[in-house]
Amino acid sequence: MGAGGRMQVSPSPKKSETDTLKRVPCETPPFTVGELKKAIPPHCFKRSIPRSFSYLIWDIIIASCFYYVATSYFSLLPNPLSYVAWPLYWACQGCVLTGIWVIAHECGHHAFSDYQWLDDTVGLIFHSFLLVPYFSWKYSHRRHHSNTGSLERDEVFVPKKKSDIKWYGKYLNNPLGRTVMLTVQFTLGWPLYLAFNVSGRPYDGFACHFHPNAPIYNDRERLQIYISDAGILAVCYGLYRYAAAQGVASMICVYGVPLLIVNGFLVLITYLQHTHPSLPHYDSSEWDWLRGALATVDRDYGILNKVFHNITDTHVAHHLFSTMPHYHAMEATKAIKPILGDYYQFDGTPVFKAMWREAKECIYVEPDRQGEKKGVFWYNNKL
Repeated sequence: MGAGGRMQVSPSPKKSETDTLKRVPCETPPFTVGELKKAIPPHCFKRSIPRSFSYLIWDIIIASCFYYVATSYFSLLPNPLSYVAWPLYWACQGCVLTGIWVIAHECGHHAFSDYQWLDDTVGLIFHSFLLVPYFSWKYSHRRHHSNTGSLERDEVFVPKKKSDIKWYGKYLNNPLGRTVMLTVQFTLGWPLYLAFNVSGRPYDGFACHFHPNAPIYNDRERLQIYISDAGILAVCYGLYRYAAAQGVASMICVYGVPLLIVNGFLVLITYLQHTHPSLPHYDSSEWDWLRGALATVDRDYGILNKVFHNITDTHVAHHLFSTMPHYHAMEATKAIKPILGDYYQFDGTPVFKAMWREAKECIYVEPDRQGEKKGVFWYNNKL
């Protein structure tokens, strides 16, 4: 949910499924980042403190209203209605809190304001509230943006090569196996990534976002990892006090389940942004930053595009210009699409249909067999 005006951009013309799955170009683009930037109106790069806060405050108001209604009136409902009211609260609150998560993510990109200290303060507070170690993830996520599409250096959702598929992989390549894998991915994937680097790039040593000496970070960043951990501990203590006063069941219903939904949306959004049959990945012989940044796809989540501050349908522009505030990303996307041409990928397939298709089709990557670029890898599912 948002506040303030935002330019409305008509959705991309619907493509047939064949066009949607057609491979995007993997050659060096005939344009530069500078040319793309020149095509975007200059005001799109301006960050406004009042406007940024307006979106955050609006989300906080909506989340607070949901909390007030749930804690004040749900206990008065007869049992059949309460069984409907709580799931409705969980879904709505989870969506709004995902919007707050996105704004805190913008702070990590220095897209909230012109002041780094303000961005870090806001980001630390609201990511900590959602049990995200702000600085820890800020630095690993920055490396994701610096190495998108690289099989050796990207940080998250790095696809496996066929030779790296475990022996049991073929037994999971069926509807039941995919259901189990997707369930685990969307419920436990985010905490497993933060704690154990599951689905992340390999590191020498224990790669944990809560560990200041993890190989993810350099010496200049380690102190801020302690600050991130302190933020998480402070919120955990607050949750403990709430549970002691109101009961564990209340804490789970009011906070725990919506947080699971936030985590699930975060993994779903990221997964669908970087997993698509038409997108290439590159090894070190072919990778460069621009081609890597373009190896992403915009999706359509319907009304949730607005609730999630358009992180879903402007992700290509976000990877090209990550310090641009979200409220200008739609206008920027419209400006650069004519230049990007076939290098721009939009998929309007319904989200859950796309999720299932990608889980079925994108099992591993293998070198390009249709051309001479052996350093370009494409998804396949033949085990």
